[in-house]
Amino acid sequence: MPEFPAKVSTRTSTPAGAQGGGLLRSSSVDLEFLRSLFGVLMMVEIVLGCLVWALIADTYYQPYPSYGWVMFVAIFFWLVTVILFGMYLFQLQAKLYMIPWPIVLVVFNVAASVLYATAFITSAASVEPYSWPHSPDYNRRASASFFACLVMIGYGVSACLSIRAWRGYGSNAAASQATISNHA
Repeated sequence: MPEFPAKVSTRTSTPAGAQGGGLLRSSSVDLEFLRSLFGVLMMVEIVLGCLVWALIADTYYQPYPSYGWVMFVAIFFWLVTVILFGMYLFQLQAKLYMIPWPIVLVVFNVAASVLYATAFITSAASVEPYSWPHSPDYNRRASASFFACLVMIGYGVSACLSIRAWRGYGSNAAASQATISNHA
């Protein structure tokens, strides 16, 4: 048996993310997320959602409760989508591993698509009763209704993608449970 060397290097290193500095210090931009269908859909939802609330906000909507609902839905989901986009862009969801992100995204996207459907219907039904045809308010409200429909479709597609990701892209949960129990 060979002799143990007299001098042994005891130099240690720390992982890249373990040097402290919080969540943002060790985060990097995920360019693959920007190229993914989910990332592109989030960018489209952010841009079109901003158009919805900006067009409504540019009209005299305050006396009409229906437009208050449309503004609430548009601004709330725009803000949450911007936050989620930032989290995924900087890979912060990986640092918050205790949160079940696939389920959170399913619930968020389904809720967003349902509530945007109500906002779209409310906005579209309120265009003519509350504005003169061919006035600037009429055109802005009609445009906001159109963009609300597009955002609703975007959230619907995101909901379908989120459900597919949550289910494991078509894997059968019962079959995977059966194989796990057979190996145990």
